[in-house]
Amino acid sequence: MPVFVALCLILAVIVQTKSPLQGVLVSPVFMYVGLTIAIATIIGNFFKKLPETISYDLFASSILFAWFAYWKPLFVTDSPIFFFFPIYFTLIIAFATLFFIEQRHKIDRDSLQRMQAIADSGVVDPWLVMICVTVTLYFENRFIQYPTMMTLLTMRYALSGCLKK
Repeated sequence: MPVFVALCLILAVIVQTKSPLQGVLVSPVFMYVGLTIAIATIIGNFFKKLPETISYDLFASSILFAWFAYWKPLFVTDSPIFFFFPIYFTLIIAFATLFFIEQRHKIDRDSLQRMQAIADSGVVDPWLVMICVTVTLYFENRFIQYPTMMTLLTMRYALSGCLKK
């Protein structure tokens, strides 16, 4: 998810430097466009019309914009979540990529079969996790749910990355 990681780092810099660009990013246009792209990505993933790698990156990037535009006006100006959540997302994506996806050649056949069974079970379908992430945007008073669901999405991304041939 290179686009998502880049956008997270850019957003963290914008927030940390108190850039006037924040005013543009909190406009309703960014929220609605982000939600529209996220929902379209969920539908495309459900019907298997989008490659998984693209759908993870596209969904995470669009929901990041929707999250920022929706939540930023609800919190105090210097709220640290708008700096630390994007940094956290960058770190967990880097961790999942380096230690799981890039090391998939070291996974034994039995573990791969179990991972494939989990992926095929439908319990953690990507579209289902994406819906959960989207729903957590509306619970701004429970601000930890959004990064928790994004962590679950990252784990599903790592599972998909380990299983691709």
